[in-house]
Amino acid sequence: MTEVALWRRLAAEFCGSAFLAAVVIGSGIAAANLSPGDVGLELMENAAATAAGLFAIILMFGPVSGGHFNPVVSFADAALGGLRWRDAAAYLPVQVTGCVAGAVVANVMFARAAVSISTKDRATGPHFLAEIIATAGLVLVIFALLRSGRSLTTPAAVGAYIGAANFFTSSTSFANPAITVGRMFSATFAGIAPSSAPAFIAAQVIGGGGAVLVIMTLYPRPTQTQAQAKGPAPRRPADAQATTQTQARAGTGVIAITGEPRSERLAASHGNPTVGSSQNPAS
Repeated sequence: MTEVALWRRLAAEFCGSAFLAAVVIGSGIAAANLSPGDVGLELMENAAATAAGLFAIILMFGPVSGGHFNPVVSFADAALGGLRWRDAAAYLPVQVTGCVAGAVVANVMFARAAVSISTKDRATGPHFLAEIIATAGLVLVIFALLRSGRSLTTPAAVGAYIGAANFFTSSTSFANPAITVGRMFSATFAGIAPSSAPAFIAAQVIGGGGAVLVIMTLYPRPTQTQAQAKGPAPRRPADAQATTQTQARAGTGVIAITGEPRSERLAASHGNPTVGSSQNPAS
């Protein structure tokens, strides 16, 4: 199995994070311009664009980096054995930088100042709880699908979940420390005041950590056979499958093109199809 070079994965995470921030912030600006004064309609337009955009962005960059665009997802992937810890640490700054760059681009696209610090205060008790729930749900969706052999549905499921969470959470589901930082740099519909960001990020970390514990409880690491039995991937020509597997990073399992975490593939390569240690020299 050929592992995608780290610099390529970092480039994919930067580009994906930038696109994500541009979609979230740009659609928020557009919604406010198209439906001024109608907050419900603005939120619907913003949520629909975010859900569809996230689906497409994961498809674009997932085969290279795993399509995280979110430090909580990267570190959850590391905790679950899908990504090296040092790689998760390397992902974090490019995800944050990408989201800030995307925010700047969104501002400029709509003839606004490149950087405008938001003053929208969102730090309340209900919002804190909402971010815990939103982030936990996101991590659960991703890794429940991965561990039950249904990873090919992840892009659509993640987009659908985030679109829904925009409405069922009072915080409108940031669920991502990188996008939280990026949204500070746009004083628009999707912005967040810097004073509110620490509470949101703390809630996201709590939600992600709780979700990892739930995944470990509900979805013990499956073998390759078990994963295929629970959710067989569509059949495709052998050469196309080989190409996809070569392109897929050998451990980043959010999109999990190969359908199994890195530690299982390592165990299988040593003649042991059963699950080894949950630790990985590891979203």
